[in-house]
Amino acid sequence: MTQIVVLPHAELCPDGAVIDAEPGTSICDALLQNEIEIEHACEKSCACTTCHVIVREGFASLEPADELEEDMLDKAWGLEPQSRLSCQAKLAEIPLVVELPRYTLNMVSEGSK
Repeated sequence: MTQIVVLPHAELCPDGAVIDAEPGTSICDALLQNEIEIEHACEKSCACTTCHVIVREGFASLEPADELEEDMLDKAWGLEPQSRLSCQAKLAEIPLVVELPRYTLNMVSEGSK
């Protein structure tokens, strides 16, 4: 099992969380399986940026993003060098620390606070 530490997020995970998931599972699926309701508007098909996360620790353990993911990430709100689309990033055996951005492009366009 791979451990994921999820940093606190005011709406999705106010107290933060520590979860375990099988290697090969996407970060998005691991979060959803542990009741962290991350947005995934395109149903995990790499067609939006709503599942954008920032991998604060363990980033190098992930397979590199492919060209399509890189193109989508360019549209993400709050993009950082360690940003990934959680639907595309598959867990290895190295623990991760993940931050959920404050907003997604979806939330910004809908006027959420």
